[in-house]
Amino acid sequence: MATMARTNTGLAYPDRFYAAASYAGFGGSPNSANKDVASKFSNEVALILYALYQQATVGPCNVPKPSPWSPVEQRKWKSWQQLGNMVSAEAMRLFVKILEEEDPGWYSRTSNSVESVRDVQMNHNSNGEPIIENGNSFAETKTISAENGSLMEAQDKDIVLEGLGPVVVYDQWVSPPIKGQRPKARYEHGAAVVQDKMYIYGGNHNGRYLSDLNVLDLRSWTWSKVEASIESKSEESPSPVNIAPCAGHSLIPWENKLLSIAGHTKDPSETIQIKAFDLQTGTWSILKTYGKAPVSRGGQSVTLVGSTLVIFGGQDAKRTLLNDLHILDLETMTWDDFDAVGVPPSPRSDHAAAVHAERYLLIFGGGSHATCFNDLHVLDLQAMEWSRPTQQGEIPSPRAGHAGVTVGENWFIVGGGDNKSGASETVVLNMSTLVWSVVTSVEGRVPLASEGLSLVVGSISGEDILVSFGGYNGRYNNEVNVLKPSHKSTLQSKMMEAPAPDSVSAVRNATNPTRDLESDFEVGQEGKIREIVVDNNDSERMKSKGEETSELIIATLKAEKEELESSLNKEKLQSLQLREELTQAETRNTDLYKELQSIRGQLAAEQSRCFKLEVDVAELRQKLQTMETLQKELELLQRQKAASEQASLNAKQRQGSGGVWGWLAGSPPQNADDA
Repeated sequence: MATMARTNTGLAYPDRFYAAASYAGFGGSPNSANKDVASKFSNEVALILYALYQQATVGPCNVPKPSPWSPVEQRKWKSWQQLGNMVSAEAMRLFVKILEEEDPGWYSRTSNSVESVRDVQMNHNSNGEPIIENGNSFAETKTISAENGSLMEAQDKDIVLEGLGPVVVYDQWVSPPIKGQRPKARYEHGAAVVQDKMYIYGGNHNGRYLSDLNVLDLRSWTWSKVEASIESKSEESPSPVNIAPCAGHSLIPWENKLLSIAGHTKDPSETIQIKAFDLQTGTWSILKTYGKAPVSRGGQSVTLVGSTLVIFGGQDAKRTLLNDLHILDLETMTWDDFDAVGVPPSPRSDHAAAVHAERYLLIFGGGSHATCFNDLHVLDLQAMEWSRPTQQGEIPSPRAGHAGVTVGENWFIVGGGDNKSGASETVVLNMSTLVWSVVTSVEGRVPLASEGLSLVVGSISGEDILVSFGGYNGRYNNEVNVLKPSHKSTLQSKMMEAPAPDSVSAVRNATNPTRDLESDFEVGQEGKIREIVVDNNDSERMKSKGEETSELIIATLKAEKEELESSLNKEKLQSLQLREELTQAETRNTDLYKELQSIRGQLAAEQSRCFKLEVDVAELRQKLQTMETLQKELELLQRQKAASEQASLNAKQRQGSGGVWGWLAGSPPQNADDA
C-alpha cells in the first residue's frame, strides 16, 4: 500500500478522519459506539459528529424516515438529512475540526496506537506473509466489495479475539474458555447484553420453570450468579411482589433495567406481566401498565422499536395459538392493540422477529401444533399493513424455537428445529434485499442445532460477535458458543442512544458547501484509496471556514437546546398536573366505589324487607279468599233460614183456615196428633 501524504499535525486524510472517528466511538458495534459517543460528548456535539460521520462514510441521507414512535431516531435522521449534498471530504474535515475543539488532546492520546497500526499496514510485504511486530502475529487481510459499492475489510486467515485465547476465524462457531460456575442447563430462557455483559434469566429445565439470574462477562468470559432481591410491595398492591419462575418469556434491556415480558408460569396470570430488574439496585419489581393488557402467553416475539415494544403471537395458557399484535409504550406504560390491514401470519409461537430501518417488522418461521413454518412476513409499522414478500437465495428450512439478532441490515438466525431434527445451518437475511445465505453449518446433535436457545450480539475490540447459550436437542445445554460474522454492520445502524435536540435546522445552511475542494481521491484498480493531494492554501481557507461553521452550528444548537429545555419544563409541568388530576380522579373513583358499595348494601336490605312484605300480602290474600267463601256460605244459610220460616208460616195459616170451614160443614175438629 502506498504511503499517504501527511500534514504538519499528523496523519493525512482520510486516515486522520478514521482515527478521529475511532477515538470518538464510531466504527465499532452500534451498541458500543452509542455508549462511547454519549459518554464523551454533550448531546449537541454528539449529534453533529453523528451526522458528519454518516455524511462522510455513507453520503447524503437516503434512508427512509424513522417511525414516529421513535422521536430520537427521527431527530438523528433529520440532522443527517439536513447536511444535504455536502461532499465526503468536507464532512471528514469538519468532523475532525469539531473533535479538536471539544478535545484538543485527542490525537496525542491515540497517536501511538494509530501509528502502530499504520506502520503495520505500510510494512506489509507483497507475498502476503504475516507481519511480526512486538512478538505478535497479524494475519493477512484483504478488501472485498460490499453490495452497496462501499469497501469493507474481511479477515482472510486466522485472527485472535480478545479474551478468547484460542485462534478462531470469521463465520465459524467456537467455544470460548469459560470460567466460573455455569448456570443450570436450560432452554426457552431470556438473554440480553448490557455493557459487555450477557444476562440469562429463567427458562425450562426438565419441565421445571427457573427464576435465577446469571451474568457472563464477555471480556473475561466468567460466569457469576446475580443475587437479586424482590421489592416488598408494588404500585398495584401493598402485598409482597411475586416473581414467579417462567419460560418462553422475552428479556429486553431498557434504560437501567432488564424487562422480562410475558412467559409461561405454573400459575399463569390473566394478562401479560412486565417484570423489571433494576441493574443498579439489584431488585425485581412488577411494573404497572395502563390500557387493555394482552392475554398472558409464552413463545411470543417482543421487538424494541424506539421506545415501544411490539408483541406478536405466542401461545396462551390454554395452548391456544395467537397471531394478535400489541404495542406497549415504555414512556407511558400504556398498552394498545392494532388491527393491521392485509393478511397477517397464521397463529404461531416460537418464531423470530426483527425490525429494519425502524419501520419494518419482520416475522420468520415458528410453529403450530401440527407443523413448522419458513415463511417471511413484513409489517409496515407506519402504514400498519401486512405483506408477504418473495424470499430469495438459500431459503432456510421450516423451523421453530430458533433465535435471531440483527447486525446492521443483516438478520442472523441460529438453531431451531421441526420436532424431528435440529436446524444445523446458521443463516443470514439481508433485510434490504431479502436474500438469504448460509453463514456456516454444524454437524451432529450439538447445542447450536437446538430449540429454545438464545442469541445475542456483543462486541470485542470494536467488532461484533454473536453469542449463543443453552437450548434443548434431546438434552438440556448450558454451553456458550461465539461467532464473529464477516457481514459488517451497516453504517446507518450506528446511532447514538443519547437524546438529541429536536431540530438542527441551521446545520444545512451553516455547513452547505460553497466551494470545490482542490483535492481528489485517487482510486486504484482494487478500489483502495491511495493518496490525497491537498492544496495548503485551500486547506487554510477551509480551516477558517470550518471554525466559523462549527461555531455557528454550536451556537444555533445551544439556542435550540434552551428552547427544548423550556418546552421540556412545560411538558413536565403539564405531566405533573395530569398526574395530580389522575390522583384526584382515582381518589374520587375510590369514594364513589365506597358509596356504591353502601348503596348496594341498602338496596339488599330493602329487597329483603320487600320480600317479607310480599309474603305477608300473600297470606292476607289467602285469608281474604277464605272470608269471601265464608261470606257466601253465610248468605246461603240465611236464605235457607228465611225460606224455612216462610214455609212454617204458610203451614200455620192453612191450619187455621181449615178449622172454621170444617165447623161450618159439621166436620169434627182434628187432633193435633192426627194433623
